[in-house]
Amino acid sequence: MTEKSGNQWKTLDRDLDRIGQLERATQYVSRPMVGLGVSLAFIVIAGIGAALFFGFQPGSFVVIAAAGFGAYMALNIGANDVANNMGPAVGANALTMGGAILIAAICESAGALLAGGDVVSTISKGIIDPNAVADLRVFVWAMMAALISSALWVNLATWIGAPVSTTHSVVGGVMGAGIAAAGFSAVDWNSMSAIAASWVISPVLGGVIAASFLAFIKANIIYVDDKLAAARRWVPVLIGIMAGAFATYLAVKGLKRIISVDLITAIAIGVGVAVIATLLSRPYIRRKSEGMENRNKSLKVLFGLPLVISAALLSFAHGANDVANAVGPLAAIVHAEQVGEFAGKVSIPTWVMIIGAFGISFGLVFFGPKLIRMVGSQITKLNPMRAYCVALSAAITVIVASWLGLPVSSTHIAVGGVFGVGFYREYHAERRYRQNARNNGVARRLPPEERRRRKLVRRSHFMTIVAAWIITVPAAALLSGVIFAILNVIAT
Repeated sequence: MTEKSGNQWKTLDRDLDRIGQLERATQYVSRPMVGLGVSLAFIVIAGIGAALFFGFQPGSFVVIAAAGFGAYMALNIGANDVANNMGPAVGANALTMGGAILIAAICESAGALLAGGDVVSTISKGIIDPNAVADLRVFVWAMMAALISSALWVNLATWIGAPVSTTHSVVGGVMGAGIAAAGFSAVDWNSMSAIAASWVISPVLGGVIAASFLAFIKANIIYVDDKLAAARRWVPVLIGIMAGAFATYLAVKGLKRIISVDLITAIAIGVGVAVIATLLSRPYIRRKSEGMENRNKSLKVLFGLPLVISAALLSFAHGANDVANAVGPLAAIVHAEQVGEFAGKVSIPTWVMIIGAFGISFGLVFFGPKLIRMVGSQITKLNPMRAYCVALSAAITVIVASWLGLPVSSTHIAVGGVFGVGFYREYHAERRYRQNARNNGVARRLPPEERRRRKLVRRSHFMTIVAAWIITVPAAALLSGVIFAILNVIAT
């Protein structure tokens, strides 16, 4: 090869590299536009589907518009809420982002379509007195305003990177529309007080349970001489607890369409499943641990598969329960326009449930990674053991709350579990430092600068998320009230 031809090849390679860099940059910049395009197409298809299923009759335009906003709400739930289930597994490197999105999309859709509640409360758990919105038009516009406002608020929260409760967003939307329609006396303030209490109860209970499991793992597995022997003894027990908790969770909350059981029966089912899962997992853990080194890295491998399974089960249960947040007001509007009156509870048509299920999946695929990264790695550092504690906490907290009759948020529980794990690690690290200091006869407390440097929970994210939780209901209510007033003016 001559020197001239060699230079030509070098020039061609440089040009091709520039073109390749330009293509990669173009793909990176245009990626968000793909999500927006698919989302807009899905919203349009949802409206067309509503026109086909509902038919062109009086009130069809309202149903078509409501279907579009219901699809928009479902997209936002997928972008925000689902991150709470998959974030810990991704942050612990037990799942890749692509694997988490695939599993969550399948399990969320399956939960919504197979076990989603076929009846939904149109007045959102007694927040608004039905007599206060007795006029059919007022009720329809109130539900429409609640749907739009809750979707807008969850969208804004996702944009700023704050995982919020979509349930609370819907409740705030219904409350705001009810106040705008009939005044403050229309609101059942006892129910609102219980929901406000759940802002504190959910994350605190989730955090305490997650921290308690992490403390147990540290004391009985991590900080013992023979870690593998301890893991063979206790990891099957933890897997059994997980299986039993999820069996109870799904029996109570996720299988209403298939079978309805009371809490005592669900707990009995959970205990039976826990015993079976413990016995079956012992040989698996024994085989998995053969040949491993006696160190913490080996323990992380043992928790990997159970963590993936728990994340999938959480997604299934979430799809079964929270799809109603997207389609509940839509189902109420469809019922009101079909029957000419509204009811306290209505059935959710299959086509409405399909909008919710597919919307959640599309929202997760195109917009979910941002919140998955936030929950999984930006609040505090997670490994499979810590993430497993968060998943266990989510299932057990819902069971405890159901037993106590407390309204709780799955979002608050999961994120509270992440906070609990992080704050416990801070406490545990400082306690070990003090013990070592006492043993070595040196100062027991770290200097303030060093204490700040060793914080294991990012305080900026903590404050942002807590602030978003506090203002979710009032913000959604304010938005809903304004939107209701605008819709009322347009309608008249």
